[in-house]
Amino acid sequence: MAERDTDVLIVGAGPTGLTLAAWLAAHGIRPRIVERRVERVRESRALGIQPRTLEVLADLGVTDRLVGAGNHAAQVHLHAHGRVRPVPLFDLGLGDTAYPYLLFLSQAETERILGEHLAAAGITIERGVELVALAQHGEAAYATLRHQDGHQQQVSARYVVGCDGAHSTVRREAGIRFVGSPYPQTFILADTEADGIKPGAAHAYLSEAGILLFFPLGAPATWRLLVMRPPADPTPPDTPVTLAEVQAVADTYTQGAVRLRDPVWMTNFRLHHRAATAYGAGCVFLAGDAAHIHSPAGAQGMNTGIQDAQNLAWKLAHTLHGVAGAGLLDTYQTERAPIGLRVLRFTDRAFTITTSRKPLARAVRTRVAPALIPLVLSSRTARGYAFRTISQLAIRYRHTPLSTNGPNPPRRGPKAGDRLPDAPVVHNGDTTTLHARTAGPEWHLLLCGPSTAWPAAELARLDQPQHGLLTLCRLDASDTSGAPRDRASVALRRLGLAPADSAHYLLRPDGYIGYRAGGTDLTGLHAYLRRWLPPLAPE
Repeated sequence: MAERDTDVLIVGAGPTGLTLAAWLAAHGIRPRIVERRVERVRESRALGIQPRTLEVLADLGVTDRLVGAGNHAAQVHLHAHGRVRPVPLFDLGLGDTAYPYLLFLSQAETERILGEHLAAAGITIERGVELVALAQHGEAAYATLRHQDGHQQQVSARYVVGCDGAHSTVRREAGIRFVGSPYPQTFILADTEADGIKPGAAHAYLSEAGILLFFPLGAPATWRLLVMRPPADPTPPDTPVTLAEVQAVADTYTQGAVRLRDPVWMTNFRLHHRAATAYGAGCVFLAGDAAHIHSPAGAQGMNTGIQDAQNLAWKLAHTLHGVAGAGLLDTYQTERAPIGLRVLRFTDRAFTITTSRKPLARAVRTRVAPALIPLVLSSRTARGYAFRTISQLAIRYRHTPLSTNGPNPPRRGPKAGDRLPDAPVVHNGDTTTLHARTAGPEWHLLLCGPSTAWPAAELARLDQPQHGLLTLCRLDASDTSGAPRDRASVALRRLGLAPADSAHYLLRPDGYIGYRAGGTDLTGLHAYLRRWLPPLAPE
């Protein structure tokens, strides 16, 4: 018999585990979260938070604190052959988000803010507690936890989620393979002060040896340095790093123009590119680095894990509350595994280009790239596409069971499976945003178009109580009592609608469109609700 039962046991209190716990709490589920480390991470580790991740965390109410603590640099400066070329970051293609920038913030700060959010919700992170064994029987998982004092505890959980990183014990105990390999290079990370480098921007020094990167961190030090050791360097990854050797490596890229001082943290590390062969097995699921690890190119890793957590949280909560259609939990694997593999391929290609020692790659890196990147980014279309991809705003689930386009869908604008674009609206005389009006853990039905177009009988049907899981939201270009007003039709235009058009969009709890259709006939909507939220199906 277990000493204590819980609906969800989360193993690992990094950004992914903390986000999962926070979103479960928002859905009314109190998880248990354990962490092997006695103290939270103090090093910066991951430091780039993408616009889509800021949106995900905004619904939890923590993004303003993250932005206040971070640095959203507007440019990266490319240094090559004595020349410096400024390249803009995220200045195009991000008009439909409140966070059109990459936020630089130490992972330590991200974890601190998320941890404080959990504490305010009454959820304690149990530190110094390690999962040592895991078994499944029937519809429950049984975990053996070892506490810091050595005593072991048997815990039963309806679900166990491994957010315990690349060396995941949960993944191993669940029998899920982790396919891939390590990169041969060894890298240096350092949080340090530096003289001779312009503040307020990121810097990339390109050379035949590779790339030296400086990111504006702010805390615990002004700069985060990332650089590859020379290929012939035999230093083992677990060897302590000295400031003198970091300076020597940096000098080969900067010709001695940048002087390092007052390091807070320095380490060697190796990179891997691996993916779990499944994101779940029975009552056990994986998220974040336990499911996928890759190079830090493009600042995708932590962000992908946080979005894994949001996707899984609402599906677990619906299942535990007994309001989920058959197969809802299966869509976690269906939706997130392709995203993880896509990120893996993208970061692997970027990593290979920046580290390869082949003559062609060295020439591209040092001579072609500095000239070509500004030229390519001078195209507004190319720049907008690139920024939307890196920002993760372009992630979508169009070809999954949860995405349905009903009759007469708008020809333009987002489709089922796409993220709802944000836009300014006015509600009760106050300026707000479409995302703010559709925030929260519930589903939202967005009814667009003139109020006179919507049959009163249909609206009365929808106004009936829906167990707190479905909220109605109106969007109209004209003044309508109680409805957000789209004064300049910006929101309607981003949805592919004219002011006189009528359409409806069912938004999932994670802000993606589950169902959409043109007109005011809600027959298809009711069928969708019967499929995925059976208890909410109309009579």
